Amino acid sequence: MNAVPADHGSEELPQGGRRGDTRARIQQIALELFAEHGYERTSLREIAERLGVTKAALYYHFKSKEDIVRSFTEDYFDRLDALIEWGRGQPPTAQTASELLDRYISIVMESGEVFRFMERNQATLRDTDHGKHRFTQFRPRLNALIEILTGPDAPPRSRIRAASALFAAHTSCMFFTTDALAPDADQAQPLDNDELHKIVLELAEDLARGTGPA
Repeated sequence: MNAVPADHGSEELPQGGRRGDTRARIQQIALELFAEHGYERTSLREIAERLGVTKAALYYHFKSKEDIVRSFTEDYFDRLDALIEWGRGQPPTAQTASELLDRYISIVMESGEVFRFMERNQATLRDTDHGKHRFTQFRPRLNALIEILTGPDAPPRSRIRAASALFAAHTSCMFFTTDALAPDADQAQPLDNDELHKIVLELAEDLARGTGPA
């Protein structure tokens, strides 16, 4: 009922986009409009108009704004799941821990725009089913990352230090990325993202040092 014909899903987007990158384009345009007008005042019709596609083509991918927001978290969790799978397949060494933190920082930095949107719209998103369960979905993944860093059955001190390394990396990336700073931010020497990544990795490695298996 009210099905969208299959060819609508492959409708070309401006700038040569096709079905393979339609979903990512929708997410990006939605973020832009949410930032400009606010989540509540942005409609699916406006997102479709900015994309230059019909609402039916948009509906093929996302049935509501909440579906779009849910996709942000799903994509982030998918990347964390891939990182966890990689980490579990590596030897329990300091090099593995360093590489895991490096990859985690990349994921966080590349998801920065999404995190900032969620932070600005906490009150609205908190009441959605998706918003209510987001942390419960994140917690087992956090535990899995901690276990890769510390090994199984690690003492509380090691687990807390590993968690601190992950939280410090996340918070530092969100606070110091160039596009997160206000135009009048008091920062004499703004960091580019590569330099920020390097500094945050050094901090996270310091916090996690000595927490791994002997």
